[in-house]
Amino acid sequence: MLHLRMITPHHLTEQVVDLIDQTVGTTHLVVLPGAARDPEGDLVLVDVAREAADELLQEMRSLGIDKTGSIAVENIDLSISTRADDAEEEAPGEAADAVVWEQLSESTHEESTLTITYSAFMIVATMIAACGVVLDNAILIVGAMAVGPEFGPLAGICTGLVQRRPRLAGRSLFALAVGFTVAMAATTVFSLVMNALGLFHEGMLDDPRPNTSFIWQPDPFSFVVALLAGIAGMLSLTSAKAGALVGVAISVTTVPAGANAAVALSYGDLAQMWGSGIQLAVNLGGIVLSGTLTLIAWKLLWRTQHGRMIRRPGAPRRTGGAG
Repeated sequence: MLHLRMITPHHLTEQVVDLIDQTVGTTHLVVLPGAARDPEGDLVLVDVAREAADELLQEMRSLGIDKTGSIAVENIDLSISTRADDAEEEAPGEAADAVVWEQLSESTHEESTLTITYSAFMIVATMIAACGVVLDNAILIVGAMAVGPEFGPLAGICTGLVQRRPRLAGRSLFALAVGFTVAMAATTVFSLVMNALGLFHEGMLDDPRPNTSFIWQPDPFSFVVALLAGIAGMLSLTSAKAGALVGVAISVTTVPAGANAAVALSYGDLAQMWGSGIQLAVNLGGIVLSGTLTLIAWKLLWRTQHGRMIRRPGAPRRTGGAG
């Protein structure tokens, strides 16, 4: 269940309440006339099943509530209420399968903005991966993949394309490009410093590296893995279950490839640098492609199976058992 807190202008409150009454999966409706001061208006509280939340939010925006008032959405971790149980049963589908597009857009917006923190994580992750590829150490590679924050911009690009929000897609692409550029440049300098300290040497890059050689040797499996990683990442994000393990899956051929390219550049090994660059581009493209197609398919599937969540005016409210 989700909890909606809305400030509505006085002249729109009745329309908002009617809309909530017509929406399946809603309960615990509270209206406090004149309670809001900034902006001035009425306070409307309601709980809604996740499956019905997206359409209800779209209808609220069509009324202009986001411009003349406000809409806040919170996850409800625990709701002990028979009415809440009935509301969840009334809404078709399963909560884990429902996509709240407004929530997805907002979360990807936050994660896809170029910030100092994002850049710092990218740099640190790439440097850790550089140590991993030079030492052929799988543990360091996994550590770098866990630190890498590039899934946010990748998800932002996919969401922006599907939702037709060019600003979100453009901002995400900018953050991804600048993040990798800055991280790889910093890692090239890092590699030169490590070489001067005697901790790196060119022979380590040329030695057999069975655990990490795939990073600069792209093949068809690289693209297949990228496609699968993109699907897994977007499914996890849309079901609100994204976590560190998904980040690892998404980073498997991105951050390490960028790190290997940076180290190879520091030694002038153009073959490895080129191979790593191709690996990076192929996998970023594969993740964006499969992530976008996953969101499109999920959107069409949900609409086909469950249809509209808004009842016609006057239609009776079901009391449960419709799940």
